[in-house]
Amino acid sequence: MEENETMQTPQNEELQQTTPEAVATPVADTTVEPTDSEAPAVESPATETAIENSETTSAEQTEEHEPEADYEGMDREQLVTAFQELMAEEIQKIKNRVGAIRTRFNELNREVQREAYEKFLADGGNKDEYEEKSDSVAEAFHRLYDQYRTRRQQYIDAIEAQKKKNLEAKQALIEELRTLVDAEDEQVRTALDKFNAIQERWKTIGDVPREKMNDLWQNYHFQIEQFFNKLKINRELRALDQKRNLEQKIQLCEQAEELVLEPSITKAFKGLQDLRARWKEAGPVPAEQNEEIWQRFQAAANQIDERRREFYEQRKEELDNNLLAKQALIDKASELTDHTPQNIKEWNDTTAALDELLKVWKTIGPVPRDVNEEIWNKFKGMIDKHYEEKKSYFSSIRDEQNTNYQKKIELCLKAEAIAKREDWKKATEELLALQQEWKQIGATNRKVSEKIWQRFRGACDEFFAKKGEFFKERRSSEHENLAAKEAIIAELKAHQFGTDREENLAAIKDYQRRWAEVGFVPMADKDRLQKEFRSVIDGIFEQLKISAREAEETAYRERLRNAGADAKKFVSSEKQELQERIEKLRNDLTLWENNLGFLASSKQADLLKAEFEKKMQGARQQIALMQAKLRILNEAEKAEKKEESTKEEK
Repeated sequence: MEENETMQTPQNEELQQTTPEAVATPVADTTVEPTDSEAPAVESPATETAIENSETTSAEQTEEHEPEADYEGMDREQLVTAFQELMAEEIQKIKNRVGAIRTRFNELNREVQREAYEKFLADGGNKDEYEEKSDSVAEAFHRLYDQYRTRRQQYIDAIEAQKKKNLEAKQALIEELRTLVDAEDEQVRTALDKFNAIQERWKTIGDVPREKMNDLWQNYHFQIEQFFNKLKINRELRALDQKRNLEQKIQLCEQAEELVLEPSITKAFKGLQDLRARWKEAGPVPAEQNEEIWQRFQAAANQIDERRREFYEQRKEELDNNLLAKQALIDKASELTDHTPQNIKEWNDTTAALDELLKVWKTIGPVPRDVNEEIWNKFKGMIDKHYEEKKSYFSSIRDEQNTNYQKKIELCLKAEAIAKREDWKKATEELLALQQEWKQIGATNRKVSEKIWQRFRGACDEFFAKKGEFFKERRSSEHENLAAKEAIIAELKAHQFGTDREENLAAIKDYQRRWAEVGFVPMADKDRLQKEFRSVIDGIFEQLKISAREAEETAYRERLRNAGADAKKFVSSEKQELQERIEKLRNDLTLWENNLGFLASSKQADLLKAEFEKKMQGARQQIALMQAKLRILNEAEKAEKKEESTKEEK
């Protein structure tokens, strides 16, 4: 009994001796029928060669499966901290996470470098003199990455060195097998013990260099076959060994079927590679069950391979879609930058549009790695070129702004001199002429614009205040106007409005007309009266549920009516201004709608969409109100033409 137990192991054990690396695809067991009734069955060397040729051995496959980590939400400092924590772990457990950290850090660092470059240009620097510099965060990251690369290279060198030692050890075992086969007087029990010992030692030896693996494997199994042929192990031992191999392969099938349900495709595929390696190490099974058990394992393996293929196809499709979206943004940026702005407003509008495109760009996911750098450089290049040209343009108008500043200084001096005079009519005419001249002068630098304007306005206000004081006594009628307007307010407060909407609007219009017909009131009471009258009118609108749009239209009609002799000029200028504003808002709507089409589905993109929708709704409401005002102006214009035609007929 003891001898039988010992003799059950050799052929099974030798068939388990393979390299520990994972194989690409499993292969079916092939058994060779013995030519002698006592000879054992062994796997075909051709089959083992096919297995070896299908292996995907690499230093990386000795590394352990890493936990998944998301670094998208981290800034550069947080990424450095996360890197430092990873460096405390074993080097073979952190490769993928280090790669993810490095990719994210490079994206953020490029953005920092771009901002530094733009600031350098904005501060007046020459682009040819710009030198890119790393800050302390980037330097800390690069130091960590150099440490990581050194440790990883040491790890890989150690693996390769160990493989060479393993090769020498396995070659020595093969030589021992050859000696055992060639021995003439070796007893069966002794030979089996030595054979088992060689197999146990073979198991403990790790990987060997890949280029030596196939020859080593064939040589090893040739010696095993020779050994079994020499010993002529009986069929019963072979059957027992095949039964044990069958049980082992059934377990491998069950484990492969469990991997089919594994959520992580990476973990499932890595596990499958391990099972394939173990399948290769397992010995042959009974011939009648060989194909069945192989097909079962292969079916599970095919499902995992198919999931992996579908996963990468889906990933590729997402990357391609992101590439299309970013190419569309590049086309839009090209369209914006092909036209050279002609004034400050156009420059600022183009800058705002490009900034919007950049925001959208950041919401789109990654693209295929082989084109990522190319399309980013193309997109970024257009934006950088715009900022360089914008800087050049603003530099060119700086001299003009300085000239305008000197002209306005001269007008301030003239206005301050006029403010001291008391020849009211002539001084007023001259001061009004200065104001018109001021309007004709172009813009100045924003840093001094408000200050110089306040100086000029202060001189004008001083003059008109003195003039107002002088004519104060002549304005006795202003007190009568004051009483009249206060009477209108009191009458308006006491008015009882009915349910007829048109009648109510007509009554309100009448009060507004009467109010406008009353002359000037004392300056001290002007703002108070106007505010009180406006408050009462607004309260009535609220009480009568008259919309703000109707109220604004009514007020606009009153404004037109009060234009008097300047009505024609008012209509012309207002129509032009309204049409320009409507056109601009429509262009803005088109741009925003296009931007919405580029947004991918994400939480950040949804927030941006909501902001766009809010802006678009407000723009549509403004367009509707301005169109209503245009209709009022058109009606007035038609009425004016009709009146002129009637006069000509008379």
